[in-house]
Formats: sequence, C-alpha cells, structure tokens
Amino acid sequence: MRASYIDVHALQTLPYSNVNRDDLGSPKTVVFGGQERTRISSQSWKRVVRHRVEERLADPAVRTRRLIGAIADELGRRGWSAQTAEEAGRQVVVSAGKGIKVEPKKKGREDEPQDTSVLFYLPQAAIKALADLAAEHEGAIEAEAAKKKPGSKGVLPAEPINEILNGRSATINLFGRMVAELPGTEVDGAVQFAHAFTVQGTSVETDFFTAVDDIPKDDDHGSGHMNVGEFASGTFYRYANVNLAQLLSNLDGDTGVMRELVSQFLRAFIDTVPTGKQNTTAAQTVPDLVHVSLRTDRPMSYAAAFEAPLLSATGFAARAQTRLDDYAGQLSQVWWEDTAIPFHAGVNLDKDLSHLGERVDSYPALIEAALGALGGSGQG
Repeated sequence: MRASYIDVHALQTLPYSNVNRDDLGSPKTVVFGGQERTRISSQSWKRVVRHRVEERLADPAVRTRRLIGAIADELGRRGWSAQTAEEAGRQVVVSAGKGIKVEPKKKGREDEPQDTSVLFYLPQAAIKALADLAAEHEGAIEAEAAKKKPGSKGVLPAEPINEILNGRSATINLFGRMVAELPGTEVDGAVQFAHAFTVQGTSVETDFFTAVDDIPKDDDHGSGHMNVGEFASGTFYRYANVNLAQLLSNLDGDTGVMRELVSQFLRAFIDTVPTGKQNTTAAQTVPDLVHVSLRTDRPMSYAAAFEAPLLSATGFAARAQTRLDDYAGQLSQVWWEDTAIPFHAGVNLDKDLSHLGERVDSYPALIEAALGALGGSGQG
C-alpha cells in the first residue's frame, strides 16, 4: 500500500483548566451541534508541538519581528558598538527586499532596535549567519551608522541574505512558512492541525480568588489582592494529518529524515499540552486514546462523530472512545475499501475498538507500528 497521508486522532481529558484563553482571559469556545464546547486553538497546541520537536532534534527555529535586535545582540557580543550593531541589523533587513519595511521606533522606547513589518520564521542558526555576513561589510555599515539619517537603501548584497533567510529547520519543513514579501522563502506546510474541542457541551466557570499580604497592617481586614479567573473542563477530540508527499518534497526526497520527522511529530502530538495557566491548574494529562491511520486517498477527520454532543452523568472519556469507534465503523461501510491501515492505543480501553484498527500496547509502539506500515521507502 502506498500511503499518501498519516492521520492522528486523540481523545484527551483536561480537568479544571484554561490552557488557551481568548483576549478577555476566558477559555476559548465554539458552538458545534447546537451546544457550546470548550476549544483549544490549533495555533496554541501546534506551538508546543513545534517547540518539542525542535528540542528533541536540537534544531531550534525562531519566529520574530525583532530580527534587527537579534542580529545587533549577536554583534554586540563580538564587541561591536551598540549603534553600529543596530545599523547592521537594519541593513540586513532593508537589503533583503523591497517588500520588507522597518517600523518606526516606538515613543518612549527610542533606545531599542526597530521591529520589522514581517514576522520572520527561520532557523536559529540563521541569526549568526546574518551577523557573519554583516561583519564582512563592517566598513560600509559603519559609514551608514555615522550618518545623521541613514539611507533607506541597503548597502549589503541581497542574494546571500535571501539565501540565509531561505534556510529551513525540521519544523519549517513540517509546518511550512509564508513570507509574502519574500516569495522565494515560502515553504508549503505538510501538516494540517485542527482546533481541539470537547465532545460534550461545556460552560465556563468563574473562580474568585484572593492573595493575602504577608506584611499586614494592624487595621487589615481583607486581602492584598482580589480577582477572578475563568476555567473549564472536558474530554477533547484532537486531530492532525501529515501530507507525506509534501513533506518528502520539502526534504528533497530524503526518506530517512521524513520518517524521523513523522515520528517526532506524532510523539509531540501525543505528549504535549498547551502551557496556559498550568502553574495554577497543573492540567498535565495524557491522551486517553490515540488512533493513527495511514491513508492512500485523502486525510479524514472524525470530528463529525461528536457533532451530537455526548450526554452522561458518569463521565465522557469511555463514551467518547465508543462513539469514535462506531463512527469509524460507519465510515468504513460507505467508503472505498483498502484505503487505510489503522492502529490504536490507549488507557482504560474496556471495549473492543476494532474499527480503529490493530490495538498495540503503548504509544511508542503505536508510532513504531505506523512507521512499520509506512515501509522503508517512506511511502510504502
């Protein structure tokens, strides 16, 4: 079987928590199936997945509008003056392309380097490489820094700058990169990542809290601080997929690296939790169930299994497992045969979830089974 995609589904229960809040501090929500559910944005969970993959592969990337300051800091550590180092960072940006602009300095923060109009996404090593390039043109940069008003036209060669900005890391190859102002640096993402949502209807709960002043006055009769926090709980359905052909293309056909990135992505999808308000809730759970499927035709989310919200007075995790298995079985009846190789693993699996494929004993074994079915070629 020639796999084109890998789907990964998870059911994960989070207790009283707020791992991803909106602009007002409340847990994010979505109305689905006529009821409000708690939601965790794809951006939130994808960010911790990205960082975990980078950490394990020792291949960090950085997403920033503060590239000028990062280059200036690198050159400052080499003994450059603050003024010349900042001009070097500015010269890298203005020399890169016409579409990239340097933002005006903010009032009250004139001593800080300027931000860029573009949110760059590049390997961490690129900052050092850009500083090295600037150092090769130190004289021209010093001349610009000495002017009362440095010019808007860059004095550095654009081609080597763009070559560095075009560099890729593991997570750039996985998640892609879009910089409309520098089309040559764009990378099509190989991963689609869904917003997680609860399988049951939920409501936000308000927690009133106080902090006692540890150095009280004789007339103190209350707290030193009062506020409220908003939290929710529930069993979440999570989903993502990997486009194997796109990932292989991003890696110039290197199947060995592709398999490693798939493995690390699946592991990070399973073992991460977003960081919001974790110090006050410690919602560090693991998935109750993970289902991985290699597909020949197209990716396939099972979100519709929970369009009708679960109802229960005795918990949702076990019922969600049964609902997911039932839905997978119904799909298999109406869909084309021989388009998927499925596996699953989890905790408290009291029922036979045969429609989710072969059951394996652990999450590491689940990843190994998926890679084994993928074959030695990476798209076997």
